[in-house]
Amino acid sequence: MTGFHIICFFIYMYVAMLMISIGISQWRSKKPTAFYSGEKPFREDELSDIPMWNKKHGIMWIVYGIIVLLSYAAGVLIGSKSVWYVLCIAGGPILPIFAMIWYHHKLIRIYRR
Repeated sequence: MTGFHIICFFIYMYVAMLMISIGISQWRSKKPTAFYSGEKPFREDELSDIPMWNKKHGIMWIVYGIIVLLSYAAGVLIGSKSVWYVLCIAGGPILPIFAMIWYHHKLIRIYRR
C-alpha cells in the first residue's frame, strides 16, 4: 500500500463515519430532520409520522456511509490500473446522492400532510 492509498483510506473513513453519524443523529432525533440540501425541516404538524420520517432518513445516511466505505474497498481490490477503479473510487460516493435525492422526495410524498 502506498502513502496515497493510506491517505485515501483515512479520507474515505472520515467521510463515511461523518455520514453514519448524521444518520444516527437523524434516526434518534425527536424533531423532524432535513435532508441537508439547504431546505428547512418540516414543522411537526406538516408530517404524519415524525419517528418514521427520521428513521428512514437516518437509515438512508447510514447506508450512504457504508457505500462510501465499500466503494473504497472495491477500488482497492480492483487495483488502480482499471477504469473500474475510477468508477468505484469516484462514483461510489457521488452516484448514490442521486438515489438519496429521489428517496427523499419519495418520503416527502409519503409523510407530508
